[in-house]
Amino acid sequence: MLIVTIAALDIYTGRDVHLGPLLVVAPALTASLAGTWLTALAGVLAVAAQVFTAVFLGGLTTTNHVAQIIALTTLSALVVFMRSVRERRERALSLARSVAETAQRVLLRPPPRRIGPLQVAWLYMSAQDEAEIGGDLFAFARAAHAATRVVIGDVRGHGLAAIGEASLVLGAFREGAHRRATLPGLVTALGESVSRNLEDVTDTEHDPGEHFITCLALEIPDDLSAAEMINCGHPPPLLVHDQRVTVLYARQPLPPLGVCEQPIEDDRIDPLTFEGGDMLVLYTDGVIEARSPSGAFYPLAERVASFPTSSPDTLLHHIHRDLLAHIGGHPADDAALLVIERTPSHRPHLPLHPSGHHQHHPSGPPPPPGR
Repeated sequence: MLIVTIAALDIYTGRDVHLGPLLVVAPALTASLAGTWLTALAGVLAVAAQVFTAVFLGGLTTTNHVAQIIALTTLSALVVFMRSVRERRERALSLARSVAETAQRVLLRPPPRRIGPLQVAWLYMSAQDEAEIGGDLFAFARAAHAATRVVIGDVRGHGLAAIGEASLVLGAFREGAHRRATLPGLVTALGESVSRNLEDVTDTEHDPGEHFITCLALEIPDDLSAAEMINCGHPPPLLVHDQRVTVLYARQPLPPLGVCEQPIEDDRIDPLTFEGGDMLVLYTDGVIEARSPSGAFYPLAERVASFPTSSPDTLLHHIHRDLLAHIGGHPADDAALLVIERTPSHRPHLPLHPSGHHQHHPSGPPPPPGR
């Protein structure tokens, strides 16, 4: 339509006004909207319209029309060439992006929405554009006994440069979650793996500073109202119970992974009550250190207390929307959020015997472990 309109106006204005050079707009616009072949077609049609106009006005062999036709042909060919170069680059970029996305999904595997008696919702925001993972990490795994183990961590640094360090913790967790009988043994294995391999994955030449990873590990049994937590320098989780929010500070927090390598004793475990219907909110410092345009930090605990907690997805949706509104743009640091709910149907029915062992109800066998 653009070509026809310009050609018609050129014919209508006669020989005094020459609108033929405007025909180059057609292939130029097509190049921004379509591929190489359609751009070439637009260029051919534009040249054909210029020739038709010259013939209609009876001046095909005049110097002016010949110059216009040559100029239009040259410019159209140049536009087609640039579009083909751009198309090749777009294909290469699309392939590289596809490979990167696949690698990132393999590293940070999306957790299942349900694992054992738990319902899970998660959110990850990377500080680097086009990246789906950065320096924050989390993972779930089933233990050898009837329990779910969770880890969430934060690498010093952010973006793609921190992926190597995050992969250390994720790999060690997935390997050790099934092999280590206790939570302290699992966290000890994480620390040993980080201390042993950290220099191999960090760019110490360009970033000679200290490298470490804050970490929070949880073990949530299927049929008990309790859970265990070990905090290695990570922000404390939130417990939502009957619309009340409690910050679960560690009594004896450990240093981050990579700072020092030492066995972790059982007395470093922080027990917590986690009943049916309760929710745990785990997060990285990219959430609570997110600043508003005026410089205020995001008050996560205060906001969680004001949001509906009908389901993990609902709570996470409100936090995500409110966090973006607080920031007013793209996050400056990686941020990860986990919301874990123990389903009410798995409320424990195992009273504690005075001897310290759990005793089954005489009315029947204990409930089976969650699958």
